[in-house]
Amino acid sequence: MWFLYVLSWVALLIQISFVTVSIAAGLYYLAELVEEYTVTTKKIIWWMIVMTLFSYIGFLLFEDFPTSITMCGIVSQAAHLFILNTFPYVVITSPSFIIGIIMLVVNHYLAFQYFATVYYPFTEVMAYFTLCLWLVPFALFVSLSANENILPTLAETRPLLDDSDVVTNYFSRKGKKYGLLSLFNYAKESILPQRSKKAF
Repeated sequence: MWFLYVLSWVALLIQISFVTVSIAAGLYYLAELVEEYTVTTKKIIWWMIVMTLFSYIGFLLFEDFPTSITMCGIVSQAAHLFILNTFPYVVITSPSFIIGIIMLVVNHYLAFQYFATVYYPFTEVMAYFTLCLWLVPFALFVSLSANENILPTLAETRPLLDDSDVVTNYFSRKGKKYGLLSLFNYAKESILPQRSKKAF
């Protein structure tokens, strides 16, 4: 009896590790796609935001959700639209980004408070969290790595070197990468063993 119990825990650990590796590989692939196709990514995220806004309008019309949850969601989606104005360059100190983060936390708090008091089936609760709360912020999080490979423009927010010499400033900062893809590349180089090439 105890042997199968121990095996079930071992199997659970193996399954968790497989799921973790699969999610990491999927995120790595998505980050590569976002870096390659930034214009298409911006359009996809824009449509995600529009569909989420329509969902919140549907909550106002067809459901008896509290107005505070729906209005908070609409404000957060409006902040996400303003973040897309400078996409793929995302300024994390911009008011729209800060409002988006604050509204994400507030909307989570209001949703947890509401769903703790009013019963909904688990699938409906997960539908709300997945489509209305997590989809757009997750897409914006994955697209943060596209910021590393954009071409320099005069709209750079950091101080420019040599009297607005955009190209020199861009290439002097080129070595510093802090996005999602650079995190995955660092993990790949530090954790996975390196193959040595044989010279014949």
